[in-house]
Amino acid sequence: MSKERVIVIGGDAAGMSAASQARRRDPELEIIAFERGAYTSYSA
Repeated sequence: MSKERVIVIGGDAAGMSAASQARRRDPELEIIAFERGAYTSYSA
């Protein structure tokens, strides 16, 4: 059985907020975030 995966495009506050919400719903979920810029938001 394959593991479920979520891919987040954009590492700003909205993208990291979506990743945090997905993690709360399913702690076993694999989350991959793509960010084009040099910095990622850790405020979510």
